[in-house]
Amino acid sequence: MASLPNAVSSYSVSAATHLNLRNFKCFKLPHKWQVRASSSAVPGVDLKSLESAITKKDSNAAKEALDQLSEVGWAKKWSSQPYVSRRMTSLRELTTLGIKNAENLAIPSVRNDAAFLFTVVGTTGFLGLLAGQLPGDWGFFVPYLIGSISLIVLAVGSISPGLLQAAITGFSSFFPDYQERIARHEAAHFLVAYLMGLPILGYSLDIGKEHVNLIDERLEKLIYSGQLDSKELDRLAVVAMAGLAAEGLKYDKVVGQSADLFTLQRFINRSKPQISKDQQQNLTRWAVLFAGSLLKNNKVLHEALMEAMSKKATVLECIEVIEKAS
Repeated sequence: MASLPNAVSSYSVSAATHLNLRNFKCFKLPHKWQVRASSSAVPGVDLKSLESAITKKDSNAAKEALDQLSEVGWAKKWSSQPYVSRRMTSLRELTTLGIKNAENLAIPSVRNDAAFLFTVVGTTGFLGLLAGQLPGDWGFFVPYLIGSISLIVLAVGSISPGLLQAAITGFSSFFPDYQERIARHEAAHFLVAYLMGLPILGYSLDIGKEHVNLIDERLEKLIYSGQLDSKELDRLAVVAMAGLAAEGLKYDKVVGQSADLFTLQRFINRSKPQISKDQQQNLTRWAVLFAGSLLKNNKVLHEALMEAMSKKATVLECIEVIEKAS
């Protein structure tokens, strides 16, 4: 796994999961799926405090509400995996876990980029050939104009990569597995964060806006001040690598890893003491292994959460799905 996580290229972050502490950057349920704030709670349990905290984006209140729900036996999965301990991890362990092509996890995927450019060049080339059959000067100028489209696309990509990436992201939605990949990826971030005691206050599966919002004021201050210790770095690393691990367990090639690796590198840069490149590589492998293990051990919860998120469930409804499926 060459130079993890330093293998992040210029591949646009917006194309994959946008994950930072404000946007730990992952639909409304049809009527028959909708769940009210207290409908699935056991007798005597009120979810209104949690619902209010999520609505107000108040992470401290959300954590307090979930801690109380855990004490009364409702939120059994909340913070059920609060402690992590980094260790040396090999590629063989990732393969044994079920991660496919573990040695290539850090290599940014060019599937969507290549498919988009091939389509543009192929289509304009074919249209240019047809236009060449037009009579007179039309048979010269029209193919020339059509052929220039490919050059314009490349020019836009050089001058404004964000615009080209937006087009590629939209084009990617035509892949049969695109929506399922997004749901699997974002649900993994959501579930692993919940299991580790980090409150989720929002998410989106919309094309180009995929993210899961984790807001923790204490961790935010540590990140902005560059004071993340090894314990908190390990927790955040596991959450950051959850989406990558989820894809690696299911698909032969991971597509949405670039933004996750970018986010992990940001956390590493904000930690003290600084760790070496070899330690960074091991941290990434270990985080993928730990997150992958959590997802395998909670496969039923992950699948249920994917389904709920795909149907635009609210954050509270997603939490209820996790607890009901456990």
